[in-house]
Amino acid sequence: MNNNDLVAKLWKMCDNLRDGGVSYQNYVNELASLLFLKMTEETGQEDDLLPEGMRWADLKGKIGLDQLQFYRNMLVQLGADEHAIVRAIFQNVNTTITNASQLTELVSTMDGLDWYESGEGENVVKTRDDFGDMYEGLLQKNANETKSGAGQYFTPRPLIETMVRLLKPQPREIIQDPAAGTAGFLIEADKYIKSQTNDLDTLSDDDVEFQMHKAFIGLELVPETRRLALMNCLLHDIEGNEDVGGAIRLGNSLGNDGENLPKANVILTNPPFGSASSTNITRTFVYPTSNKQLCFMQHIYNALEPGGRAAVVIPDNVLFEAGVGTSIRNDLMHKCNLHTILRLPTGIFYAAGVKTNVLFFQKGTPENPNQDKDCTTNTWVYDLRTNMQTFGKRSPFTAKYLESFEQAYNPVGWALAQQANAGATSAKQESVGQASACQNDIKEILKARTEGIYNILGCTTPVDEDAEKTLESVNSLELGRWRKFSRQYIKDKGDSLDITWLKDNSITDAANLPEPDVLATEAMTELTEALREMNQLMIELGASEQAEGQVALLAEEFGLEKRIIGAVNE
Repeated sequence: MNNNDLVAKLWKMCDNLRDGGVSYQNYVNELASLLFLKMTEETGQEDDLLPEGMRWADLKGKIGLDQLQFYRNMLVQLGADEHAIVRAIFQNVNTTITNASQLTELVSTMDGLDWYESGEGENVVKTRDDFGDMYEGLLQKNANETKSGAGQYFTPRPLIETMVRLLKPQPREIIQDPAAGTAGFLIEADKYIKSQTNDLDTLSDDDVEFQMHKAFIGLELVPETRRLALMNCLLHDIEGNEDVGGAIRLGNSLGNDGENLPKANVILTNPPFGSASSTNITRTFVYPTSNKQLCFMQHIYNALEPGGRAAVVIPDNVLFEAGVGTSIRNDLMHKCNLHTILRLPTGIFYAAGVKTNVLFFQKGTPENPNQDKDCTTNTWVYDLRTNMQTFGKRSPFTAKYLESFEQAYNPVGWALAQQANAGATSAKQESVGQASACQNDIKEILKARTEGIYNILGCTTPVDEDAEKTLESVNSLELGRWRKFSRQYIKDKGDSLDITWLKDNSITDAANLPEPDVLATEAMTELTEALREMNQLMIELGASEQAEGQVALLAEEFGLEKRIIGAVNE
């Protein structure tokens, strides 16, 4: 049975559990425990990971209340296991199943599934990676089916894949995600490296050991989410450092835990959105602020090794917020070569009104990785948002919508990759090597870029053919989606990176307007951000008590729990 079929069958079992009061999020947590036990049996790893008497067969051998009680005790025992990663996965884990017959049905159904896949006339046992892919399918299913839970931290898979492909992580590089979520970026980076090294077979034993235990480092604030991430990593053969509880550490990137992370060669991340309480910002940043995204940005560009590279998903307000935001963007462009901004379309995250971007930058310059001033000379911007179709459940955002950006980002590497995909094996390997080498040389990539790019997939207002052909015309470039802006141009804009030039036809064309719920969500998002900025201003002006009073009024109006307002430098 293939993974898609297994995911569908496992998810279908959720209906019965929901009738017993188990939520979608809790269901995924229940599956994490049971899938771990089943995985160790199917892959023959029980002796390495689980103590005798605490294995799948032991659980399956009981029924009714005895089974439920055994399962509860089993979770407690594994939460105190001597194996550090097993202990981290099961620590403080409880079951929300109260109906013994539901647990029996869940265990029996899982045990009865066909965990093999036919291949060349025989059944092949699934590997840890196979189980990992299936588990990621469950996480994605949860994100797609709900407006909460995994959807809060699940970055669209096509976007993760593109970010990883463009940064091209290499063996022996430290790859970090300071807001790990379910570890999607780290898993994809591992897959990419394995695809370039014949599943690590071309590496030395020492390099393989490094990849499994030292290459990937994530930090996650929420214990339940960290558990899902640890499970995901272990299923993909990323064990991490046992001394710190695996590849995903539990902690706060905006506190001491973030300061203690080792420097990274590559950072791939999607820090949390929203204007939640800033009380977890306990770290002293050079530019203090209660805006968590701006604090994450400071962590990221300061955590890179010289020459290190990053791709970061950020909301629009990071591009234009005044005051300390301006100082942080200026510092970023001094210390890093901010060479590319991708303006993402709306509707690709669970909150339809969130407007996001991806920043691509490298510490220092291609010529001098240790340079720490005036590193950004030009910034290229790709607009994948203006006059684009609205994405959502009925029109999902897939990899094909990002192909035009990948081609514009590195035209030579893209051409070589396409040649490799179409060529013979020997030519394919040579082309892949050339593409990889070209891709990692940002100086050569920037040299190969050409402004323009007009009619792309999903565009709602195609450009006239004559304008597209006249590339030397300034007016023609103003219709393109891919443009270069000098550091001086950005400085003249007050160091704002909110760079737009295309006319938004949806404003005047009712036929192109998004759905009403999308418009309402966008309006609410902008109002929330405006209120957050006003609250910050009141605190900076010394009116903390008045600000707290206004927050209390809003909390009362919306039936929310009152939040305590902290000082700016907290």
